[in-house]
Amino acid sequence: MDAAEKLDWMIETAGWALEPVAANTEHDPPTPAYAYSIGMPTAVGFPDVAVFGLTPVASSGLVTLVADACRGGTEITLGVELLGLLDNELRCMFAPISLDVWGPYFETATAWYKGEPFEMVQLLYPDRNGFMPYEAGYEPRMRFAQPVIGTLPSGA
Repeated sequence: MDAAEKLDWMIETAGWALEPVAANTEHDPPTPAYAYSIGMPTAVGFPDVAVFGLTPVASSGLVTLVADACRGGTEITLGVELLGLLDNELRCMFAPISLDVWGPYFETATAWYKGEPFEMVQLLYPDRNGFMPYEAGYEPRMRFAQPVIGTLPSGA
């Protein structure tokens, strides 16, 4: 099964697929590993989700959590910190990503959507001390693993 067939199969069986992307240390600046969903808008009525700095398995778990919450009727607002979605009442935020700027990060999604417009949001999650990546106190070595490419609300 080639990559396109695998993607179609995942979307057909689960409603959405996860596309993992390996870190690229040859790029300037280097890009961390990340993963993103394809097909979420049709499956659950929510934009596709990108997660940086986690393994594909952990990213899949978070995207599945989002999909299940949406299927269960949870309304997720973009650009607002949320409590209760992640374990231990950890905060998270879904920040809209400008595909005009960051589109090259999502080539497989662009190909799958056949050039039609789509939305992508970044799921931002806290470090082990509870700080979000846009806050003072966020673990410095995590800044490479979880860059903020989503658009933050003013004041964040």
